[in-house]
Amino acid sequence: MAKIYDVLIIGAGPAGLTAAIYTCRKKLSTLIVSMDLGGQTARTSYMENYPGMESVNGNKLVEKIYKQAAKFGADFVLGKKVSNLEKKNKNFTAKFSDGSEYSSKTVILAFGKIPRSLGIPGENEYLGKGLSVCVTCDAPMYSGKITAIIGGGNSALESAVYMASISKKVYLIHRRDEFRGDEITAEKIKKMKNIEILFDTIPVEIKGSEFLHTLIVENSETGERRELKVDGVFSEIGYEVNVDFLNKLVEVNEKNEIIIDFNCHTSRPGIFAAGDATIIPYKQTIIAAGEGAKAALEAYAYIKNESVGIDWGKKSNTPR
Repeated sequence: MAKIYDVLIIGAGPAGLTAAIYTCRKKLSTLIVSMDLGGQTARTSYMENYPGMESVNGNKLVEKIYKQAAKFGADFVLGKKVSNLEKKNKNFTAKFSDGSEYSSKTVILAFGKIPRSLGIPGENEYLGKGLSVCVTCDAPMYSGKITAIIGGGNSALESAVYMASISKKVYLIHRRDEFRGDEITAEKIKKMKNIEILFDTIPVEIKGSEFLHTLIVENSETGERRELKVDGVFSEIGYEVNVDFLNKLVEVNEKNEIIIDFNCHTSRPGIFAAGDATIIPYKQTIIAAGEGAKAALEAYAYIKNESVGIDWGKKSNTPR
């Protein structure tokens, strides 16, 4: 018979990796499945708000947490995406598009968020070939070149300021007539001579040959189109949670964020959630890690108490 794990963790960012450290130290057999290692944290050049470290590279931090989880016995399946999660009798089964599947007694959902799609021609073709969703990862490649930032929130504004400090010119493209980000940053941008702001403007197509070289934009008020000759484009329009594979096993809110209580319980007994994919408002590495630890301890309590008939439909708020 195929092995049935105690815990299946979907996602290998700070929440998932920390959860694995805790479940493994509780001697629970643990499997982590994820498309990548580290999630958004791995794409962060440096962090100055992680306790105990004045400054740390996100990728190096993730690597350390990964090695720690592996040291305590976690199994990993990386580079594969769960296509379907379902409950079979008392256990849960995660299925993949290649036909493989893994079963477990409990599940911890820690898959985070993914960049929101622009939904325009050329996006998929030039992702990684001039189109990027991570300024902190790819900015150095465009030093002295012409770039474009798409978005109007804090992430887009901060990215524009940074790119302006190293790029020859930056186009800042926003679909509305004013920014959604902090006013202080917006005012700073308006004074920067090498940033051209395009309000009421949307991207409509990306063109190139081997690499991207043109971004076509359209003014939503006049319908006028313009071709911008650029070396790189950064999409900073936010992130979203993909919960299609969950098949409504757990309740989500209007943003598709997984609804949890303060002990990381979802609406489905045996499934816990932690990190950016949940309703927890602060999407930070340290918070994701803490929530991962909580979810792991709750999964352990669930497994150990299951045999004595505790009704998990009646959640206790008593700390364990």
